[in-house]
Amino acid sequence: MGQPEREERTRMVDQQQEAVLHPQAIISELKKNRITHVVWLPDSETNFMYEQLLAEPSVDLVPVAREGETMAIAAGLWVGGKRPVALIQNTGIFESGDSIRGLGLDVGQPLVMLVGYRGWDRHGVSPDSAAKFIEHILHAWGINYYLVETDDDAWRISLAMEEAERESRPVAVLVGTEFGA
Repeated sequence: MGQPEREERTRMVDQQQEAVLHPQAIISELKKNRITHVVWLPDSETNFMYEQLLAEPSVDLVPVAREGETMAIAAGLWVGGKRPVALIQNTGIFESGDSIRGLGLDVGQPLVMLVGYRGWDRHGVSPDSAAKFIEHILHAWGINYYLVETDDDAWRISLAMEEAERESRPVAVLVGTEFGA
């Protein structure tokens, strides 16, 4: 089989296996885990999620101006007895590094970070340095992570919540796709 045939076969298999991640799958996991607040920097990729979270009375949205603020705000909510998650892009993890170190790792904050995996490609080919660096940075900080690409993967958010609480430390959920309608 030549290169064009292999590429076509890979494309066809990917289309057959491709599934969508709907915001409601994420929101259901947040509700199941009694999340009270989503601290995030809204962006165009999470617009579907934003609209549905606004309509969800059990979860409050806390918008921020910069991702680096998410950790401090989430820490304040946690100290106040709330159950927040942070929703940011992988580039936001880079900006939030000192807050993650000081408020998450040093203090022992059990925070789940839902991280948009910008530039990620399941075939491992990405020109985006954000995709190339994120897993290495999480490994360097000793932060475990789970990958969510489809509705069928959303249960991994519960795994991340359990681990964050058990270990008293941040855990990341890398969201490897854009949300479907």
